[in-house]
Amino acid sequence: MNATLLERGPSPFLAGFRLADVTVGTGVTLRAAIGGDGPPLLLLHGHPQTHVTWRKIAPALARRFTVVAADLRGYGDSAKPESDADHSSYSKRAMALDLVLLMQALGHGRFAVAGHDRGGRVAHRMALDHADAVSRLALLDVAPTATMYALTNQEFATRYFWWFFLIQPAPLPERLIAADPEFFLRSHIDRQNKIAGATEPAAFAEYLRCYQDPATRHAICEDYRAAATIDLAHDAADAHRRVTAPLLALWGAHGTVGQLYDVLGTWREKADDVRGRALDCGHTLQEERPDEVLAAFLDFFA
Repeated sequence: MNATLLERGPSPFLAGFRLADVTVGTGVTLRAAIGGDGPPLLLLHGHPQTHVTWRKIAPALARRFTVVAADLRGYGDSAKPESDADHSSYSKRAMALDLVLLMQALGHGRFAVAGHDRGGRVAHRMALDHADAVSRLALLDVAPTATMYALTNQEFATRYFWWFFLIQPAPLPERLIAADPEFFLRSHIDRQNKIAGATEPAAFAEYLRCYQDPATRHAICEDYRAAATIDLAHDAADAHRRVTAPLLALWGAHGTVGQLYDVLGTWREKADDVRGRALDCGHTLQEERPDEVLAAFLDFFA
């Protein structure tokens, strides 16, 4: 299938960006905000956000780069494909392929990528499966998925309870969240952010608009179910493969990942060229410490 692009007008959150729906070769339509000029840089959000999470730094990045901030399949205004028993539709391998095809459709065969949370896991898989396409990658507040599961203890399971709640068979988590999506979303964001007001009301309202869609909530559960099943199988099969692109790891000093793991050490087990540091915040660095993330990105991606 050839890619098709449908313009959706200016972005209400990313100043100077335009929105587009791009149907890529997998048949999935992805929503993307596109802006700027220069070397291509792909930005990937995590759960429970959308591409809007990059609103505080994307316009400044666009002065130096052609920036593409995309909604992962299942999230935001991207398509929500049907899933199956092995959750392969929401594997990080499938998500990564979507985004490589998106960048190719926009004329970028090789590009840099930054991913936060779930987007970081997609970026990790992308750097393995599509090494020729990824020039550099930045990963925000993640340790490798297989490592985090292997080192699970009571403290991690308590702090990251949704890793174990969302993977329960459908429709249990979907129906429980449906009772009060706003409460679940607010609790999740407030639990992870350590700087009050980092997610301002307009951004929260946008995340809630998407979270109120039952198809989105199901897709999110499928994303997590895939992470606990087929993604681990892919990781085990590729245990001998390493990320060769330079890797920047940033994490929140007051977040679960930073407090429970040697973040640089975990990534040096997976990649050849790793650097990074902690920021004085919680989980959502790009919303809590945008100026510091921007400075780190400008230095690393330059």
